[in-house]
Amino acid sequence: MLLVMLGMAVGTGNIWRFPRIAAQNGGGEFLLAWVVFLFLWSIPLILVEFGMGRKTRSGPVRAFVKMMGPRWAWMGAFVAFVATAIMFYYSVVAGWTFRYAIASVTGEIPGTTLGAFWESYTGSLWPVATHGFAMALGVFVISRGVRAIEGVAKILIPSLLVLVVILTVRAVTLPGAGDGLRYLFTVDWSALANAKIWLAALTQNAWDTGAGWGLVLVYAAYLREREDTALNAFIVPAANNVVSLLAGVMVLCTVFSVVPTLVQNLTTDPTALGAYPELAAAVQSGQALTPDLVQTTIFQVRSEGLTFIWMPQLFARIPFGRLFMVLFFTALSFAAFTSLIAMIELATRVLTDAGIERRRSVQIVGGVGFLLGLPSAISIRVFHNQDWVWAVALMLSGLFFAIAVITSGIRRFRAEQLNHADSDIHIGPWWDVIITTLVPLQAVILMGWWLFQARGWDPEGWLSPFGIENVGTVLAQWAVVLVLLLLANRWLARRVE
Repeated sequence: MLLVMLGMAVGTGNIWRFPRIAAQNGGGEFLLAWVVFLFLWSIPLILVEFGMGRKTRSGPVRAFVKMMGPRWAWMGAFVAFVATAIMFYYSVVAGWTFRYAIASVTGEIPGTTLGAFWESYTGSLWPVATHGFAMALGVFVISRGVRAIEGVAKILIPSLLVLVVILTVRAVTLPGAGDGLRYLFTVDWSALANAKIWLAALTQNAWDTGAGWGLVLVYAAYLREREDTALNAFIVPAANNVVSLLAGVMVLCTVFSVVPTLVQNLTTDPTALGAYPELAAAVQSGQALTPDLVQTTIFQVRSEGLTFIWMPQLFARIPFGRLFMVLFFTALSFAAFTSLIAMIELATRVLTDAGIERRRSVQIVGGVGFLLGLPSAISIRVFHNQDWVWAVALMLSGLFFAIAVITSGIRRFRAEQLNHADSDIHIGPWWDVIITTLVPLQAVILMGWWLFQARGWDPEGWLSPFGIENVGTVLAQWAVVLVLLLLANRWLARRVE
């Protein structure tokens, strides 16, 4: 059970997003804020999901109806829709990881020019094929039932952990790795006054622990009656964050080890700057070509840029780099696939709760998932749009979970579902305060902050509903989904009741 839960939580957000966000936000000071929000956001909400799964034995829609009444079916449906919308493009990411794992074995990466393989791959129809393969493989596992999910987790999660540990050990033994460790773990105490660091840490917790997604709720519905919900709710996010930390050590140590050699090569061969357009632009603007500049350039690119463009280049410059590149992308594909399985299971559970036979539900999820994932597979701009819109929506999902427990009686819920006779640890009134006050406050502040930041991002304008990453596209897509779910609320409630 713990392996299945960890497979749900550990995904690409741990391995490709966490190192970049930690580096962008100062390293040590980010880690402190990140740990704080582990206890103020992730663990409290995962306690909610564990308890709701134990109490209702249902997916999100039926769980919200059982907790709050039939008028609130739309709220559970929104939670389910957000996780499913993420599934549509997350299967594209899983396909990317599969393709790069193969390319690392065949020697197609890193290539002679920075990003050449990435641009060739994403500019073709291959992402459609790999997206389809990822969805088909996930559907196959889900169609075999809960035992198959457990079987996959028993193989892939221990393998993933072993690979991450091997890569981390190799990274810390590279020359210059100590600079990466110092950067990651040294705290600039004055920087903690910067609110952006805290908001970035809260965002990362929301992304990489799975809190508020509804995924924990779905898996918890299968737990034994006497399972210790409280202890498990601490173990899963804590173990997840250990994997994130190891990934951060792995990536930062590799970057700080390789960058000095990279700078030396670029300095002695100025024509090589043509392969590094961001660096070339920085140097042409008058900046000195230093390791700090290169590190800053690398960590400012998008997650996919760091992972799929820069990491192959960096691995190619360390001893036995090909081997470790294979291990890296294999680990990444395992993480992506186990998280994708959880998303497919959530969508399937929603349909089975509505009275559709499970085999048919799996087929519907697989077919719709493939079709609605095609735009993200074909266009990287659509991918970025969907990632932006539904990642921010996770804050609203977390808020809805808090509301469900508050309205149904938080003290009784804590006593019956968290502090039951089989709980090894006791959850005190502090949890009530966090759920009733701090979680709603964090959700509202974080949504507001992201939308405020996005005002100047998109040339389409900040309120255009057709922008890629702006306020208008978020509000428009959320409004369409919420209005449709509110109109369908009575029908949804009848289906799951």
